Amino acid sequence: MDDEQEWSIQQIAKLAGTTSRTLRHYDDIGLLPPSSIGRNGYRYYGRAALVRLQRILLLRELGLGLPQIAAVLERETGEVPALEAHLAWLRQEQDRLARQIASVENTISAVRGGERLMAENMFDGFDHTQYKDEVEQRWGKKAYADSDRWWRSMSADEKSAWQQRASDLGRDWIAAAESGIAPDSEQAQAVAKRHVEWLAGIPGTPAAAPGGDVRGYVIGLGEMYVADPRFGANYATSQGGTHGAEFVRDALRVYAETNL
Repeated sequence: MDDEQEWSIQQIAKLAGTTSRTLRHYDDIGLLPPSSIGRNGYRYYGRAALVRLQRILLLRELGLGLPQIAAVLERETGEVPALEAHLAWLRQEQDRLARQIASVENTISAVRGGERLMAENMFDGFDHTQYKDEVEQRWGKKAYADSDRWWRSMSADEKSAWQQRASDLGRDWIAAAESGIAPDSEQAQAVAKRHVEWLAGIPGTPAAAPGGDVRGYVIGLGEMYVADPRFGANYATSQGGTHGAEFVRDALRVYAETNL
């Protein structure tokens, strides 16, 4: 790409699948200034602006709101390392999703054909070990070892039931967030109670450890749901951004401060 080449706001909007209005908004809030402005007042974008826009769109797809995106970009020290890290994550997700798709397709085929289900193949791609380093860093190696031992000791039916419970929680959180109720409402607090009970059933977490800082753990986890798009995606609502994750965070905080 020629470093001197620039594209008009209309060209970039079309190429990126967005709108000129969105790009002007990004400029207004300081997220994506144009590379130059012509005598006619039109905005033009060069190489650096295009790279930054790609990062913005990638982070938007992960569910981050514009303030969180601005904070992420502010912390980054270079374009290439940031893009390489994101590319590595995308490839991991691509591989995981491909394995999940194949697993579900095989299950459908087996059920339709009346064949025997192979339990050992049904959960390929549902890999709990992907967060090993983070768990060990946050809560210690023993926490991960305990939860890993617990997970591996479960039967296929038990794993399926646990995943269904997590799925039900996610569904109910999203429904609560989209209904317009307050985080401290009776309905939201009922879901928060279920969530904490679910956490307490996972060995290795502070919620399950005798004398553990359950209150701090629950509040901190709620904050992580908002800060980390991988977790926040579980609570994505039709409003987009981090609205759902923020609702979960606020409801968990109220529950923890009131009951833990």
